[in-house]
Amino acid sequence: MADLSAATGVPVPTIKYYLREGLLPPGRPLGRNQAEYGPAHVKRLRLVRALADHAGLSISAIRDLVGHLDDPGVARTELLGVAQGTVTARDDARDGEHVRQAERLVADLLARRGWAGTAGHQAARTLAGVFASLLELGLDDILGALDDYADAAETAAGVDLRVLGDVTDRERAVEVVVIGTLLGDTLLAAMRRLAQAHLSVETYRATG
Repeated sequence: MADLSAATGVPVPTIKYYLREGLLPPGRPLGRNQAEYGPAHVKRLRLVRALADHAGLSISAIRDLVGHLDDPGVARTELLGVAQGTVTARDDARDGEHVRQAERLVADLLARRGWAGTAGHQAARTLAGVFASLLELGLDDILGALDDYADAAETAAGVDLRVLGDVTDRERAVEVVVIGTLLGDTLLAAMRRLAQAHLSVETYRATG
């Protein structure tokens, strides 16, 4: 275990904790209180550490995720959906006319874009919550530009899939989806704000 700690930089007490929580498979027994850990353990430990430190996932969420990862009955596409679900915001159920209107807007958008197969995705419920808030605030101009936002989202998603590449490495795929989505969201938000600042200066300079 000392070698595993040295290879990953993860303290031995943390490794023991991960083993107890089922986040890391046990090593090959060598004798009393001794076990051998190989490259697969190094790889898994780095993934767990990244999910905990960079993705901010709870131990429970990581346990569920690695459980799917280790289940050969879970197809890669299903695994990627589970991974994505761990970083998708969850909203409390709401009700009211604005919510029902928002849900209709989401359904129309998904049908119009050919995304109808994603209607049950948590992100669709999150989107309905955002739409409901926009309706409540009277920000209809934003709702009128939904297809423009969807165009940008499809472009970004296409880049994500290109970066993801070969998903035969299940652990790498999970890492890219979970951490890449979180960092990618931050990256896109930062670049969007930079573009807003640039275009605002250019626009007001042209009209001033």
